Amino acid sequence: MAGHFEATPGGGAAVALDEVEISILRSLAVQLLELIGPGDQPADGEDPLAALFAEGPSKPPTDPALARLFPDAYGGPGGSEGSAGAGKPEEELRERSAEFRRFTEMDLRTGKRDDALAVVRTLDALSPAQDGGAVLTLTGDECLSWLRSLNDLRLTIGTRLEVSDEGQGEEGSLYRLPDSDPRKPMVMAYLWLGALQESLVETLMP
Repeated sequence: MAGHFEATPGGGAAVALDEVEISILRSLAVQLLELIGPGDQPADGEDPLAALFAEGPSKPPTDPALARLFPDAYGGPGGSEGSAGAGKPEEELRERSAEFRRFTEMDLRTGKRDDALAVVRTLDALSPAQDGGAVLTLTGDECLSWLRSLNDLRLTIGTRLEVSDEGQGEEGSLYRLPDSDPRKPMVMAYLWLGALQESLVETLMP
């Protein structure tokens, strides 16, 4: 089981993690939470119902990693124009993206934050063995949170490493980085997270 998820009864999954792996995963999830932000909580005296309908930002984040996590819906950097934007003037696409972002980004941030918190909480709930390792056992819902959060972590680290969405060849070159390259630790984390994600996907497949 070490390093690979295995199915558990009830649609969950389990994986054995050593002390270093637990520490790295928790640290990355906490950093992701810090990147996404604390979220908007209703201030004292503010109507909670009104806060639910508060508008979000209309412009993409300036941080490239956040822009990758929250891309434009209609074209633009990291966006997906697809058939919805085919043949549309650039100005119209920008307006549509701004409107979509204004009414969806806050909910998207909340979802990503909840997923990262699920990662932290499940790791914190582990009972380490004498060697510091533990078996992480996830429910079906926790598996989905982990999948989404692993994907967010890979997108974030991939952006820092300047790996594109079509970067299959780029990933191959990452394996060949010399140990002296300062990007090596980040590369190893990126590739390891990818292996974990792939293992979890395969485990959950019918």
